[in-house]
Amino acid sequence: MICQNAIAAPLGDFRPAHFGFALAEGIATLTLDRPERKNPLTFESYAELRDTFRALRYEEAVKSVVVTGAGGNFSSGGDVFEIIEPLTRMSATDLHAFTAMTGDLVKEMRACPQPVVAAVEGICAGAGAIIAMASDLRVAGAGARVAFLFNRVGLAGCDMGACAILPRLIGQGRASELLYTGRFMGAEEGERWGFFNRLAPAGGALEEARALARTLAAGPTYANGLTKRMLHMEWAMGVDAAIDAEAVAQALCMKTQDFRRAFEAFAEKRRPVFAGD
Repeated sequence: MICQNAIAAPLGDFRPAHFGFALAEGIATLTLDRPERKNPLTFESYAELRDTFRALRYEEAVKSVVVTGAGGNFSSGGDVFEIIEPLTRMSATDLHAFTAMTGDLVKEMRACPQPVVAAVEGICAGAGAIIAMASDLRVAGAGARVAFLFNRVGLAGCDMGACAILPRLIGQGRASELLYTGRFMGAEEGERWGFFNRLAPAGGALEEARALARTLAAGPTYANGLTKRMLHMEWAMGVDAAIDAEAVAQALCMKTQDFRRAFEAFAEKRRPVFAGD
């Protein structure tokens, strides 16, 4: 049923059983790969994705991550017959174990230091919409459609952190509309509302996401990781506490060699080459 074993590093040799994985130029690309059914998730793929993002905490060769789907769609969410039907027969204890595990996937995506970029084409629904939401940045191909479908199957919209994260991306009123109605949000609307960072032509989201990921991978790795951590931590801080925490974080960055490299490059009127230390 649900796999509990963490993946061992290094990820360069990693071959997942339930999705595609490639590592090149410091960018890990995770591809949801069941195109004949619009890349639905299963108990096993949830767990393997969770374990993969957990392993990324310790994988220095990975500087940024791209998540995408095969066959022109991102993900249709939880598989109706491999997840939803079995859930109707589970005990309360097993149901809570499942919902906690799916929530852990979002926690691990937020906890890994690498920026995560979602490349969204076609259908991005249910848990697929959550994975896109939990990413740090999102690129949509023209025609992409996003829906938080939980209320359409009799569930609350508060799934896997949606009620905490989505309002911070697009605002409380807009998030409320999507979570109460389960309606689809188009790519242009999503970009206008702030859900998508960039739009690309249909079929071009992955190329645009990889270009963005390459830019991030070429940046100061330690500093990018701290930026991600502070963006997450400061949700729960007052302004004074956030300013104090950022003072500590920035002082740490000032002790890195990348900070010195940037100064030396500026003094010599050239572009800095960061090494992540």
